[in-house]
Parts: sequence; C-alpha cells; structure tokens
Amino acid sequence: MERAKLWWWALRSAIFYVGFVAVVALMSALACLLCFLPFPILQHIATTGNQLSMLWLRLTCNIHIVVSGENNVPHGPCLVLSNHQSTWETFYLQWYFQPASVILKRGLLWIPLFGWALALMQPIAIKRSRPAKAIRFVLKQGVRRLAAGNRVVIYPEGTRVSTEQLGEFKTSGAALAKKAGVPIVPVAHNAGHHWPRDSWIKRPGTIYMHIGPLIDSSSKDPRELTAEARDWINNAL
Repeated sequence: MERAKLWWWALRSAIFYVGFVAVVALMSALACLLCFLPFPILQHIATTGNQLSMLWLRLTCNIHIVVSGENNVPHGPCLVLSNHQSTWETFYLQWYFQPASVILKRGLLWIPLFGWALALMQPIAIKRSRPAKAIRFVLKQGVRRLAAGNRVVIYPEGTRVSTEQLGEFKTSGAALAKKAGVPIVPVAHNAGHHWPRDSWIKRPGTIYMHIGPLIDSSSKDPRELTAEARDWINNAL
C-alpha cells in the first residue's frame, strides 16, 4: 500500500513539474518582454506565475495553503524573516509580500529567461563565497530597496534546513531592518513536510503559513531582534 501511494505521489509530482516549468518559462519570457513597465506592475504580472504555480500544486498534488496573521502585514516597507525548509517559500513569499526584493545567489541571474526575469525583480544578488562582502552588500542594497518602498524577504538560516529543526539565524536581516528603520515581520511555515528539500516527490496535505506580530526594530540591537524573531518562529512551527 505504501509503495503504491509513493508511486501515485511521484506521478502527480511529475505532472506538477511539467506545468510548473512551463508556467515559469512563460512568465519569465513575458517579464523580459515587458521590462519597460514600472517595477510594481512588472512584478505583479511576473509573480502571477507564482500564484498559478500554487494553484497547479493544489490541483496536481493536493497541497493546500492556509495563511494566518494577514493583518500583521504593514502597508509599507518591512523586513520579512522566514524559516527556510523548501523551494515553496521562495515562490510564494515573493508573490504574497509584493512588491518584494529577495536575497538570492548571483549565479541564478545567469540562467536564460528565468535569471533575466529574476534580475528585473530587483533582487539582492550576493556571492556566498565572500560572506563578509555579501553582508555589506545586503545592507547597502537592502536600504535602497526599502527606501524605494519594497519589502525585503530574508531567510536568516542561510540555507534550507530539515523540518525537524530550526537552524541558527544570522543577524544581518535584523541589522538591515534597524538601519533602514523598518519593522520586522516574522513568518513560520511547514512547507518542507509537503515540498521536501531533499526529494522531488510532493506529499499531499496543507501548508500552514503564520505571519507574526510586527517587531519594532528600533527597540533592541540586531542580536536581540534576531533572537525574538527566531523564538516566535520556533514557537509557531
């Protein structure tokens, strides 16, 4: 019975990826063609593909999404700190918190169409091989993105972590929020249970995303702010 279930999940996952790749390619090409549009409009159009991918995920893999704490999202710029379990959040959070700038590896920008479209989304692209320089770059570019009215999404664990644990949080996100004078929005989710980091097979169920109360970045130093955000996320998981 378990083997049959896995084969069924694998088939549904394969069907999902066919549509997922097609949607990403189509919306990437469209974003490149419409590159002359103002950023908020361009990102809204481009991330429609992210939303369509989530609908396709529900249809093919029976994975639903439930969000709580929507009222905690401010209307203006903010720093979103989220745990990192999966690829799911890299697509969903960019759409949900738009206009949003995300931290990503610079090498992704070289991928034909997809990378070019990413570059148009005003990301903060870093070289992980030079961490000290990357932190300075995040602070410099992050302040600019926030001043322009964008929200900045950061995964303070730095890499995807097993669903069984919460990794250590780097303080650069909180430092950016403090420097820019914007609040921190903690986000917790269980996406790794259904879109695992170490398997292409999707597992049916519900992804719960919890958005926490705003954290005033002016009240504490970056280390204390990071600890507060991590504690909230850890308790919400």
